[in-house]
Amino acid sequence: MRDEATAVEIRPHIRLLHGMRRPANWLQLVRFGVVGGMGFVVNLVVYALLVHYAKIDYRAANVVAWLVAVVNNFVLNRHWTFDARAGRAHFQALRFFVAEGFSLLLLTLLVEGVGVSKLPAQALAVAASMPLNFLGNKLWSFRA
Repeated sequence: MRDEATAVEIRPHIRLLHGMRRPANWLQLVRFGVVGGMGFVVNLVVYALLVHYAKIDYRAANVVAWLVAVVNNFVLNRHWTFDARAGRAHFQALRFFVAEGFSLLLLTLLVEGVGVSKLPAQALAVAASMPLNFLGNKLWSFRA
């Protein structure tokens, strides 16, 4: 006989396994990865141009590069990855920006705390935040 605590512990695990068996979820993950890869390139190019050529502070450059990439990613994810056109775009956009904001915190930690160079730190921050961003966007920003 299972008690309530055991049932609560098992439920998320079963839900995760059920979700992993759905091909549509894997297709969304692939699409999210493609969009993320495009955004990653856009982010790094804009960041590098601003830091190395425009001589803008790396934190300000991060914000601008992040905004350019996120607008690109929001549009592509809303229309292609999650097909969430029926939702209210401004609510989705607000949630999307919050879900994507983790990379700025990680960038600051890598540069200021660990001493990683700015461009590699940006690449690591964007890549490391991807799994959290996918879950945040699937379950919160663009949920059906």
